[in-house]
Amino acid sequence: MKKNLIGIDIGGTKCAVTYGIQTGDTLEIIEKVKFATSNVTETVESLGRETGTMLDRHGLSAADTAAIGISCGGPLDTKHGIVMSPPNLPGWDNIPVVDLIGGRFGIRTAVQNDANACALAEWKFGAGRGCDDLVFLTFGTGLGAGLILNGRLYDGVNGNAGEAGHIRLADFGPVGYGKQGSFEGFCSGGGIAQLARTMATERLQMGRSVSFCRTLRDLPAITAQSVAEAAWRGDALAAEVYALAGRQLGRGLSMLIDLLNPGRIILGGIFMRAAALLEPHMNAVIRAEALPAASTACRIVPAGLGEQIGDYAALSVAANLAACQQPTD
Repeated sequence: MKKNLIGIDIGGTKCAVTYGIQTGDTLEIIEKVKFATSNVTETVESLGRETGTMLDRHGLSAADTAAIGISCGGPLDTKHGIVMSPPNLPGWDNIPVVDLIGGRFGIRTAVQNDANACALAEWKFGAGRGCDDLVFLTFGTGLGAGLILNGRLYDGVNGNAGEAGHIRLADFGPVGYGKQGSFEGFCSGGGIAQLARTMATERLQMGRSVSFCRTLRDLPAITAQSVAEAAWRGDALAAEVYALAGRQLGRGLSMLIDLLNPGRIILGGIFMRAAALLEPHMNAVIRAEALPAASTACRIVPAGLGEQIGDYAALSVAANLAACQQPTD
């Protein structure tokens, strides 16, 4: 049976409206329209207008559109469909986005944070197929987790489950999620850049050269990507930055493995591009820290949808809603 789905992605700089068709275990993206995020009033109006235009262009109505899914950075109240002041969306304070979009079109609508949306996408259409207990970690600008437990998305009592990035792994370390030494601090783009700046500062102040940062004035330009590129070229300091991030990744994953006993952990973002720099150190810590029975049952893999995962995420929220809330007679 074919299901028409609409996905809406709300980002700090860009938004997108996507139309997809689900047929069984496959999801085909038919069209995607992107536009810039502005203030909350203009952006909500643009989302509604572009959604309406998308429906009209493909001859869709409330009667033949199964669901609308919205992916947005948290915090959210997913039970009531409210966006609650995400740091990357200034002015989005308690915005009832599900009512504003779903009510406008008379189509069932749900919102999930981006990590949950990606977890749903990987579970149904990516590396998580056939596994009903899995964890997805974003490992991008930040570190968020989406949890699929017992064949269902688990988002907690008020939609805040899976905030693995807030776990403190060390008393001192890069700051992520407002906490020094957090999982996000060590395992995110911003955190890796912080680690690299600290280690480069030590070298430069001792009069030693750093291939990815010539002077102290260049420290702000360091990024996770520039450090990875230096590591690929054989730079020992850059490789050590990623080794440290990999060890802390292993520490964080060991906690998740012992606590949740998942069959799969799927890593997106930086892990997809730099697995070879992270994996040996990650695996060594997991072998030392995690319960053997749990760790051997868990496969750790990169996101199967690759760089397209964002295109599938919001549509997967819609697909999940359509599957979980079938109309009753």
